[in-house]
Amino acid sequence: QVQLVESGGGLVQAGGSLRLSCAASGRIFSSDVLAWFRQAPGKEREFVAAISSIGGTYYADSVKGRFTISRNNAENTMYLQMNSLKPEDTAVYSCAAQHDWGSTNAYYTRGHYIYWGQGTQVTVSS
Repeated sequence: QVQLVESGGGLVQAGGSLRLSCAASGRIFSSDVLAWFRQAPGKEREFVAAISSIGGTYYADSVKGRFTISRNNAENTMYLQMNSLKPEDTAVYSCAAQHDWGSTNAYYTRGHYIYWGQGTQVTVSS
């Protein structure tokens, strides 16, 4: 069974940076599309970023130019570098994975992903 574990969350001041990590096991990591979603209190889970099995990257408009998603297939890890953080970025961030069938439109939707991590809290103060 695939397992995903996030780390790297914390409390930062607006304008600061954090780097989230997602460690995966139980499946061939390189065959999956990987993504980050986030959920703030009282809000629906929303798409943040995704990276395909061949390295293509996809971002929500709200984070373009500030966040960078990457993957290290040799280590079965995926990262989200978050710069210029804003208070509205405060949320629980979860990583997700699914076999990459090659449908890029599906990368943005949470229903596409079958494997999820437990989440890590990111809090950005004003």
